[in-house]
Amino acid sequence: MVESSNGNDEKAASEGAAPPAAAKLEEATFGSGCFWCTEAVFQQLKGVKSVVSGYSGGHVDNPTYAQVCTGNTGHAEVIQVTYDPKVVSYVDLLEVFWKTHDPTTLNRQGADRGTQYRSVIFYHDESQKNLATEYMKKLDESGAFDSPIVTEISPLKVFYPGEDYHQNYYRNNPDAPYCNAVIKRKVAKFRAVFKDKIASPTKK
Repeated sequence: MVESSNGNDEKAASEGAAPPAAAKLEEATFGSGCFWCTEAVFQQLKGVKSVVSGYSGGHVDNPTYAQVCTGNTGHAEVIQVTYDPKVVSYVDLLEVFWKTHDPTTLNRQGADRGTQYRSVIFYHDESQKNLATEYMKKLDESGAFDSPIVTEISPLKVFYPGEDYHQNYYRNNPDAPYCNAVIKRKVAKFRAVFKDKIASPTKK
């Protein structure tokens, strides 16, 4: 659990009033193929405070991108989302997760193939585990997908942030070939489906 500070606390204390309670932020960790794509989608959501691309689920300490790309470390490319549950719930995040990739293809998203691209939810506590498991069960029973969902649901053990150049990749490289060919279309589809959940542009 992460807590954010409030700059008005000191002022409130000096005036004799109780400082407002700090907003309690929570974390979620998802893998749905290339983390550049997943990061670009979740950064658009209301209530999301930060998104960090990285690696989880493997057996090598402090893996590099080059190592993960071999598929031999066991890691998946993932994002770790810090969010305000009063604005966006974990179930909302699950909805976005499952609707913005194909969870029925094992170790593959589009042209990206390998265990590092697997569909996976790394839960942070039992509540997340139960919500993810129940949501997936309902999706399978509803026939939302033509094939069974193969998303892995596992406990988060260690999350390793990716190299600096992977962070904010789409924002920093909007004209890169991969961004134009893949990410831009994915973000456009997300924005069309989740119009009510998109955050307002940040004022500079």
